[in-house]
Amino acid sequence: MTTYGVELSHGMHVVHDGPPQAPPLLLIHGSGAAGGCWIPMVPALAEHHHVIRVDLPGCGHSPPAASYEVPAQAAALAELLDDLGLRDVSVAGHSSGGYIATAPAEQRPDLVHSLTLISSGPRMDALLPQPFILRFLTGPPLGRLIWSMRSDAWVRAGIRSTAAGPVDVPEELIAGVRGIPYGAFRAVLRENGAYITERTVPERLAPLGIPVLVIFGAADPRWDPASAQSYATVPNARVEMLPGVGHLPLLEAPEATGELLLDFVATGARPEF
Repeated sequence: MTTYGVELSHGMHVVHDGPPQAPPLLLIHGSGAAGGCWIPMVPALAEHHHVIRVDLPGCGHSPPAASYEVPAQAAALAELLDDLGLRDVSVAGHSSGGYIATAPAEQRPDLVHSLTLISSGPRMDALLPQPFILRFLTGPPLGRLIWSMRSDAWVRAGIRSTAAGPVDVPEELIAGVRGIPYGAFRAVLRENGAYITERTVPERLAPLGIPVLVIFGAADPRWDPASAQSYATVPNARVEMLPGVGHLPLLEAPEATGELLLDFVATGARPEF
Protein backbone atom coordinates (compact mmCIF):
# COMPACT_ATOMS: atom_id res chain seq x y z
CA MET A 1 0.00 0.00 0.00
CA THR A 2 1.32 3.41 -0.97
CA THR A 3 0.08 6.46 0.91
CA TYR A 4 1.22 9.32 -1.28
CA GLY A 5 -0.80 12.31 -0.24
CA VAL A 6 -2.39 13.88 2.81
CA GLU A 7 -4.08 17.24 2.42
CA LEU A 8 -6.75 19.56 3.76
CA SER A 9 -9.17 20.38 0.95
CA HIS A 10 -12.60 22.01 1.11
CA GLY A 11 -12.58 21.71 4.89
CA MET A 12 -11.77 17.98 4.84
CA HIS A 13 -8.68 16.01 5.76
CA VAL A 14 -7.98 13.79 2.73
CA VAL A 15 -5.69 10.74 2.50
CA HIS A 16 -4.74 9.09 -0.80
CA ASP A 17 -3.62 5.46 -1.09
CA GLY A 18 -2.78 3.24 -4.05
CA PRO A 19 -1.72 4.18 -7.58
CA PRO A 20 -2.95 7.67 -8.51
CA GLN A 21 -3.72 6.53 -12.07
CA ALA A 22 -5.92 3.63 -10.89
CA PRO A 23 -9.75 3.83 -10.90
CA PRO A 24 -10.84 6.12 -8.05
CA LEU A 25 -12.65 4.82 -4.97
CA LEU A 26 -13.96 7.36 -2.44
CA LEU A 27 -14.52 6.10 1.13
CA ILE A 28 -16.82 8.02 3.50
CA HIS A 29 -17.12 7.26 7.22
CA GLY A 30 -20.23 7.56 9.37
CA SER A 31 -21.19 9.91 12.20
CA GLY A 32 -19.03 9.80 15.31
CA ALA A 33 -16.19 8.24 13.30
CA ALA A 34 -13.33 9.21 10.99
CA GLY A 35 -11.47 7.96 7.94
CA GLY A 36 -9.44 5.61 10.13
CA CYS A 37 -12.40 3.21 10.24
CA TRP A 38 -11.39 1.97 6.77
CA ILE A 39 -7.79 1.08 7.66
CA PRO A 40 -8.22 -2.73 7.78
CA MET A 41 -9.64 -2.69 4.25
CA VAL A 42 -7.35 -0.13 2.61
CA PRO A 43 -4.37 -2.37 1.69
CA ALA A 44 -6.50 -4.73 -0.41
CA LEU A 45 -8.51 -1.90 -1.97
CA ALA A 46 -5.37 0.09 -2.81
CA GLU A 47 -3.97 -2.78 -4.88
CA HIS A 48 -6.63 -2.02 -7.49
CA HIS A 49 -7.77 1.56 -6.85
CA HIS A 50 -6.77 5.10 -6.11
CA VAL A 51 -8.35 5.12 -2.65
CA ILE A 52 -9.47 8.47 -1.28
CA ARG A 53 -10.38 8.62 2.42
CA VAL A 54 -11.89 11.73 3.91
CA ASP A 55 -12.54 12.97 7.41
CA LEU A 56 -15.87 14.74 7.04
CA PRO A 57 -16.14 18.29 8.46
CA GLY A 58 -15.95 18.34 12.26
CA CYS A 59 -14.61 14.77 12.36
CA GLY A 60 -11.11 13.40 12.80
CA HIS A 61 -8.54 15.92 11.57
CA SER A 62 -11.09 18.14 9.78
CA PRO A 63 -12.19 21.46 11.29
CA PRO A 64 -15.82 22.17 12.20
CA ALA A 65 -18.10 23.48 9.46
CA ALA A 66 -20.75 26.17 9.29
CA SER A 67 -23.29 23.58 8.14
CA TYR A 68 -23.55 19.81 8.54
CA GLU A 69 -26.53 19.42 6.24
CA VAL A 70 -26.07 16.39 4.01
CA PRO A 71 -26.44 18.34 0.72
CA ALA A 72 -23.78 20.81 1.90
CA GLN A 73 -21.34 18.01 2.70
CA ALA A 74 -22.11 16.40 -0.65
CA ALA A 75 -21.36 19.67 -2.44
CA ALA A 76 -17.98 19.88 -0.69
CA LEU A 77 -17.16 16.33 -1.81
CA ALA A 78 -18.15 17.19 -5.37
CA GLU A 79 -15.82 20.20 -5.30
CA LEU A 80 -13.03 17.98 -3.98
CA LEU A 81 -13.49 15.50 -6.84
CA ASP A 82 -13.64 18.37 -9.33
CA ASP A 83 -10.33 19.70 -8.00
CA LEU A 84 -8.80 16.24 -8.35
CA GLY A 85 -10.09 16.03 -11.93
CA LEU A 86 -12.03 12.84 -11.20
CA ARG A 87 -15.23 11.56 -12.78
CA ASP A 88 -17.01 8.22 -12.74
CA VAL A 89 -15.94 7.57 -9.15
CA SER A 90 -16.94 4.50 -7.16
CA VAL A 91 -18.19 5.74 -3.78
CA ALA A 92 -18.60 3.73 -0.58
CA GLY A 93 -20.12 4.96 2.67
CA HIS A 94 -20.35 3.33 6.08
CA SER A 95 -23.44 3.91 8.25
CA SER A 96 -24.57 7.52 7.80
CA GLY A 97 -21.64 7.94 5.42
CA GLY A 98 -23.96 6.16 3.01
CA TYR A 99 -26.19 9.25 3.07
CA ILE A 100 -23.22 11.49 2.29
CA ALA A 101 -22.38 9.05 -0.55
CA THR A 102 -25.92 9.11 -1.93
CA ALA A 103 -26.28 12.90 -1.98
CA PRO A 104 -23.49 13.59 -4.54
CA ALA A 105 -25.12 11.05 -6.86
CA GLU A 106 -28.35 13.04 -6.55
CA GLN A 107 -26.60 16.36 -7.19
CA ARG A 108 -23.93 15.35 -9.74
CA PRO A 109 -24.65 12.07 -11.55
CA ASP A 110 -21.55 12.62 -13.70
CA LEU A 111 -19.31 12.10 -10.70
CA VAL A 112 -20.60 8.77 -9.37
CA HIS A 113 -20.06 5.43 -11.11
CA SER A 114 -21.50 3.21 -8.37
CA LEU A 115 -22.55 3.32 -4.73
CA THR A 116 -21.75 0.90 -1.92
CA LEU A 117 -23.69 1.41 1.30
CA ILE A 118 -22.38 -0.48 4.33
CA SER A 119 -24.61 -0.64 7.43
CA SER A 120 -26.59 2.38 6.21
CA GLY A 121 -30.04 2.42 7.78
CA PRO A 122 -32.64 3.04 5.06
CA ARG A 123 -35.13 5.02 7.19
CA MET A 124 -35.52 6.35 10.73
CA ASP A 125 -38.01 3.74 11.94
CA ALA A 126 -35.33 1.06 11.35
CA LEU A 127 -33.14 2.57 14.10
CA LEU A 128 -32.89 0.26 17.12
CA PRO A 129 -32.47 1.29 20.80
CA GLN A 130 -28.81 2.21 21.05
CA PRO A 131 -26.27 0.43 23.29
CA PHE A 132 -26.14 1.89 26.80
CA ILE A 133 -22.56 3.14 26.55
CA LEU A 134 -23.39 5.17 23.43
CA ARG A 135 -26.36 6.78 25.16
CA PHE A 136 -24.14 7.43 28.19
CA LEU A 137 -21.37 9.05 26.13
CA THR A 138 -23.49 11.06 23.70
CA GLY A 139 -26.98 11.75 25.01
CA PRO A 140 -28.46 14.57 27.04
CA PRO A 141 -28.47 15.80 29.71
CA LEU A 142 -24.88 14.89 30.65
CA GLY A 143 -23.53 14.03 27.22
CA ARG A 144 -21.57 17.24 26.68
CA LEU A 145 -19.75 16.92 30.00
CA ILE A 146 -19.08 13.20 29.62
CA TRP A 147 -17.94 13.72 26.01
CA SER A 148 -15.27 16.14 27.19
CA MET A 149 -14.04 13.63 29.79
CA ARG A 150 -13.91 10.50 27.62
CA SER A 151 -10.73 8.48 27.60
CA ASP A 152 -9.35 6.31 24.81
CA ALA A 153 -10.75 3.31 26.66
CA TRP A 154 -14.26 4.82 26.67
CA VAL A 155 -14.01 5.65 22.96
CA ARG A 156 -12.83 2.12 22.20
CA ALA A 157 -15.68 0.65 24.27
CA GLY A 158 -18.23 2.86 22.51
CA ILE A 159 -17.04 1.73 19.08
CA ARG A 160 -16.96 -1.94 20.12
CA SER A 161 -20.50 -1.75 21.49
CA THR A 162 -21.87 -1.72 17.95
CA ALA A 163 -20.03 -4.89 16.91
CA ALA A 164 -21.45 -8.39 17.25
CA GLY A 165 -18.28 -9.69 18.92
CA PRO A 166 -14.70 -8.77 19.88
CA VAL A 167 -13.06 -6.42 17.41
CA ASP A 168 -9.74 -4.59 17.10
CA VAL A 169 -10.12 -0.82 16.83
CA PRO A 170 -7.35 1.04 14.94
CA GLU A 171 -5.57 3.68 17.01
CA GLU A 172 -6.01 6.13 14.13
CA LEU A 173 -9.78 5.72 14.42
CA ILE A 174 -9.70 6.32 18.18
CA ALA A 175 -7.64 9.48 17.66
CA GLY A 176 -10.06 10.61 14.96
CA VAL A 177 -13.08 10.13 17.19
CA ARG A 178 -11.36 12.00 20.02
CA GLY A 179 -11.07 14.98 17.65
CA ILE A 180 -14.84 15.36 17.16
CA PRO A 181 -16.39 18.27 19.11
CA TYR A 182 -19.63 17.39 20.90
CA GLY A 183 -21.59 20.14 19.14
CA ALA A 184 -20.46 18.89 15.73
CA PHE A 185 -21.41 15.33 16.62
CA ARG A 186 -24.93 16.29 17.68
CA ALA A 187 -25.38 18.48 14.61
CA VAL A 188 -24.29 15.65 12.31
CA LEU A 189 -26.77 13.27 13.94
CA ARG A 190 -29.56 15.82 13.57
CA GLU A 191 -28.86 16.55 9.90
CA ASN A 192 -28.43 12.89 8.97
CA GLY A 193 -31.78 12.13 10.57
CA ALA A 194 -33.40 15.01 8.70
CA TYR A 195 -32.03 13.72 5.40
CA ILE A 196 -33.60 10.26 5.65
CA THR A 197 -36.78 11.60 7.25
CA GLU A 198 -37.39 13.88 4.28
CA ARG A 199 -37.02 10.89 1.91
CA THR A 200 -35.81 7.37 2.65
CA VAL A 201 -32.56 6.20 1.10
CA PRO A 202 -34.26 3.66 -1.22
CA GLU A 203 -36.59 6.43 -2.42
CA ARG A 204 -33.58 8.61 -3.19
CA LEU A 205 -31.69 5.82 -4.96
CA ALA A 206 -34.54 4.47 -7.10
CA PRO A 207 -34.52 7.19 -9.81
CA LEU A 208 -30.72 7.44 -10.08
CA GLY A 209 -30.22 4.30 -12.17
CA ILE A 210 -26.69 3.59 -10.93
CA PRO A 211 -25.40 0.25 -9.59
CA VAL A 212 -25.85 -0.06 -5.81
CA LEU A 213 -24.34 -2.60 -3.42
CA VAL A 214 -25.77 -2.79 0.10
CA ILE A 215 -23.77 -4.67 2.75
CA PHE A 216 -25.40 -5.26 6.13
CA GLY A 217 -24.39 -7.21 9.20
CA ALA A 218 -27.07 -9.76 10.05
CA ALA A 219 -26.47 -8.99 13.75
CA ASP A 220 -26.37 -5.19 13.49
CA PRO A 221 -27.39 -3.72 16.89
CA ARG A 222 -27.93 -0.18 15.57
CA TRP A 223 -30.19 -0.69 12.56
CA ASP A 224 -32.74 -3.46 12.12
CA PRO A 225 -30.98 -5.93 9.79
CA ALA A 226 -34.31 -6.85 8.20
CA SER A 227 -34.61 -3.26 6.96
CA ALA A 228 -31.77 -3.92 4.50
CA GLN A 229 -34.25 -5.75 2.29
CA SER A 230 -36.02 -2.47 1.54
CA TYR A 231 -33.06 -1.68 -0.73
CA ALA A 232 -34.09 -4.62 -2.93
CA THR A 233 -36.78 -2.35 -4.40
CA VAL A 234 -34.06 -0.16 -5.95
CA PRO A 235 -33.27 -0.96 -9.60
CA ASN A 236 -29.69 -2.23 -10.08
CA ALA A 237 -29.32 -2.87 -6.33
CA ARG A 238 -27.71 -5.93 -4.75
CA VAL A 239 -28.09 -6.72 -1.03
CA GLU A 240 -25.50 -8.81 0.83
CA MET A 241 -25.96 -9.92 4.44
CA LEU A 242 -22.93 -10.90 6.54
CA PRO A 243 -23.80 -13.59 9.14
CA GLY A 244 -22.58 -12.95 12.68
CA VAL A 245 -21.48 -9.39 11.86
CA GLY A 246 -22.74 -6.27 13.61
CA HIS A 247 -22.61 -2.61 12.61
CA LEU A 248 -18.89 -2.61 11.80
CA PRO A 249 -18.20 -4.87 8.80
CA LEU A 250 -15.13 -2.70 8.09
CA LEU A 251 -13.56 -3.91 11.35
CA GLU A 252 -15.40 -7.17 12.01
CA ALA A 253 -15.11 -8.71 8.54
CA PRO A 254 -12.73 -6.51 6.51
CA GLU A 255 -11.68 -9.29 4.11
CA ALA A 256 -15.22 -10.37 3.25
CA THR A 257 -16.41 -6.76 3.01
CA GLY A 258 -13.46 -5.78 0.84
CA GLU A 259 -14.00 -8.75 -1.48
CA LEU A 260 -17.65 -7.84 -1.95
CA LEU A 261 -16.74 -4.23 -2.69
CA LEU A 262 -13.95 -5.10 -5.12
CA ASP A 263 -16.09 -7.65 -6.95
CA PHE A 264 -18.96 -5.18 -7.24
CA VAL A 265 -16.79 -2.39 -8.61
CA ALA A 266 -14.97 -4.74 -11.01
CA THR A 267 -18.20 -5.97 -12.57
CA GLY A 268 -19.16 -2.43 -13.62
CA ALA A 269 -18.39 -0.71 -16.91
CA ARG A 270 -14.96 0.45 -15.83
CA PRO A 271 -12.10 -1.76 -17.12
CA GLU A 272 -10.00 -3.76 -14.68
CA PHE A 273 -6.87 -1.92 -13.51
